[in-house]
Amino acid sequence: MRGFALAGILIANIGFFADPEYAVGFGSMPITEGPVALAVSTLVLTKFYVVFSFLFGYSFTLQLRAWGGKAKARMLRRCLALFALGVLHGLLLWVGDILTLYAALGLLLLALRGIRPRTAVRAGCWIIGVLSVIWLLLAGLTLLDPGGAAAPVPDAAAAARAEALFTGGPLDVLRFQVETYPMLALFIWIGQGPTAMALFLFGLAAGKSRLLEEPERWAHLVPRILWLGYGVGLPGAVFFTWSSQQPGAMELVGLAVNNATSLLLSAAYVVTLLELVKRVPAVGGALAPAGRTAASNYIGQSVLACLVFSGYGLALAGELPPVAAMGVAAAIYALLLTLSARWLRHHRQGPVEWALRRFTLLSPPPPNPR
Repeated sequence: MRGFALAGILIANIGFFADPEYAVGFGSMPITEGPVALAVSTLVLTKFYVVFSFLFGYSFTLQLRAWGGKAKARMLRRCLALFALGVLHGLLLWVGDILTLYAALGLLLLALRGIRPRTAVRAGCWIIGVLSVIWLLLAGLTLLDPGGAAAPVPDAAAAARAEALFTGGPLDVLRFQVETYPMLALFIWIGQGPTAMALFLFGLAAGKSRLLEEPERWAHLVPRILWLGYGVGLPGAVFFTWSSQQPGAMELVGLAVNNATSLLLSAAYVVTLLELVKRVPAVGGALAPAGRTAASNYIGQSVLACLVFSGYGLALAGELPPVAAMGVAAAIYALLLTLSARWLRHHRQGPVEWALRRFTLLSPPPPNPR
């Protein structure tokens, strides 16, 4: 599941590398610029970080079980290491880094580790519900003040400067990162933080209930999950993309709808994947190495994307059409899948995972298999 989620995260992020001017717009995407962008907005944006966040909460319970009485101290160190890694990642490679947010929310999850599964699910639902209500209230306020809903005029000079820096020399790229990352990180914390916390709680509840370890308990729900995901979640995603082109109240309504329906579509994606792996085990075998080295792959995606699009490498930002950018994403993903499989033939963990584990446990990791 992590290996699968990494593909969606790469597709969602590659557009910002290919056109860094959108990072200056605090996360806005060029969803009106052709079928590729429309497909990415509908099928990918806000869908795969849902899976990743859920799995973070689930794996949290696995770590608590494994660490026992040492869990609190080790989790504190792990969150500290994730935060430091995220800051370096954001300042050097990818201004949209999510690791600092995960580290901060991980501390909150640690404080809530004793919560019952049912209570965790209720709390997550309340977070999602309150967020949706807030978007709807803002939409109502916008209707009362139509003049305040005018779309901001794009700053062409800022966009041109962003692209010039990102495709300049290494020091120019670094300047772009340092200037852009702090404000975009704040935007991500505010925009994605509550939803991520809700998903952490859902994952915590699922982990405590051993949901993924005992799939036979919910196998009878598969048709219902697929129906809700594709029958409700997919139309919600289409509405989200359409409404994003309508500045004002309708755009805010789309955000409220997507806040709930993206979870349904993401669940359908995961169930579809698991059903596919049942029938074609080779799919799971191909994805699993990337999932086992998820942090290394996440950082590796940024490294390779920078080498292609930024002044660290080929400086192709602004030069490739959307289809070509998706081709680059496919090539990066395929390369990392291959490297992950080869690495795990001789190592138990990815390089980033090794460093995180070493700092978390404050002890050498077990020897690599021969």
